Amino acid sequence: MRRPSVLVVAAALTVMLAGCDWPMFGFNPARTGFTPDTSISLSSVASGSANPAWTGITSGLVEASAAVANGVVYVGDNDDKLYAFDSAGNTNCSGAPKKCSPLWTATRGGGGLGLDLASPTVASGVVYIGASVGLLYAFDASGKTNCSGTPKTCLPLWIAPTGSRLVWSSPVVVDGVVYVGSDDNRLYAFDAGGNTNCSGVPKACAPLWTAETDGIVRAAPAVVNGIIYVASGNGKLYAFDASASFANCSGTPTTCRPLWTAVMSGGVFFGATAVASGTVYVGSGTLSPSSTGTLYAFDAAGTTNCSGTPKTCKPLWTATTASPPSAPAVASGHVYVSEFGGPLYVFDAAGKTGCSGTPKTCAPLWTAPTGAFSQESSPAVANGVVYIGSGESTSIGQLRAFDASGTTHCSGTPKTCTPIFTSNSNFFPMDSSPAVANSFVYIGEALGPGIAAFHFG
Repeated sequence: MRRPSVLVVAAALTVMLAGCDWPMFGFNPARTGFTPDTSISLSSVASGSANPAWTGITSGLVEASAAVANGVVYVGDNDDKLYAFDSAGNTNCSGAPKKCSPLWTATRGGGGLGLDLASPTVASGVVYIGASVGLLYAFDASGKTNCSGTPKTCLPLWIAPTGSRLVWSSPVVVDGVVYVGSDDNRLYAFDAGGNTNCSGVPKACAPLWTAETDGIVRAAPAVVNGIIYVASGNGKLYAFDASASFANCSGTPTTCRPLWTAVMSGGVFFGATAVASGTVYVGSGTLSPSSTGTLYAFDAAGTTNCSGTPKTCKPLWTATTASPPSAPAVASGHVYVSEFGGPLYVFDAAGKTGCSGTPKTCAPLWTAPTGAFSQESSPAVANGVVYIGSGESTSIGQLRAFDASGTTHCSGTPKTCTPIFTSNSNFFPMDSSPAVANSFVYIGEALGPGIAAFHFG
């Protein structure tokens, strides 16, 4: 069985994220939602056009988040296809306003749900994406191998079946292994190269190992320093070993038990965990806008506030939101999280400012409106700006941007902030989260249909 070596975070990120792409949901394997891309400034956003520079046309609704790599933006939509567009909006684009046709497309099987929240991940020339037919797909990211026709369509390099109809978890690739969750209450690890445990024509792959959870896994796994963190729909956070020591794994086929777990007050149905500076951040709640939500911060090492056999952990601190929170973004000592039909919240990542009590609870440093209608867009942070998709009604939505420091357009006690940028209300990004890369911000148009690209260069 293939065993991944210990991840050296700095080296891996340097290779994967060269050119300031946005290759997966949450930007990096730690899912921090923060990119070092400095191509967009606060002032250029404030003076930017409220209309997209171009729109990519799909045949279904885009509620999943996009990935950007090597001049191509990839997005899945509700017609069970994967689309690849020229990220600069040049090739296959025309008209005013500019509309773009895809460079190539790929069919992921017909789930028949009319809903698909699977986000793609790009690594080492391969784009990975789940589907509502219980499969993980791997396609040639360049649109060459297994691709033909006019317009060009692509067949997968390989597929990997899981035990559930739904694979909506965003994959993560680290050290030659692709990890993805499934609705069969399992985390899966496959050979990212499509070699080990793979055979047949078309090629199908069996997992290197699996791990059972207490609920469905639609949240995106995060990997940092040889540990995989993933949350389940039953409200548990799990930490599994992905290092060379391969602790707590045995059997044929190989199954793994967690290094530690943590119990939360609600499930984690979408989004992701985010890991930064030795802390794991995750939001939980129920799929009801009338319920409250909670943001949790745990010791990533599984030491502080952890005990017992098997080991369980209690949070370092928590914060209450009015409804279930999105995947967190972490940048410059702050944690940013939106909520199901409510504002953007910003907390002290260290759990100090605005925090008190035993157990410790934290109040937000500031909040900002993102619209009253339900949406699950997660924040993205780049060069002092935080971006979020908003929902104004069932037919109106916007891309909004705020000063990430909570300074510009902010006032009052408690502090609230208004946007430095608001797009025209010509689309509704219900679930899609922004992707920031090379002077563009990309976000899905749930009623477009398509993907909108805003240019702030």
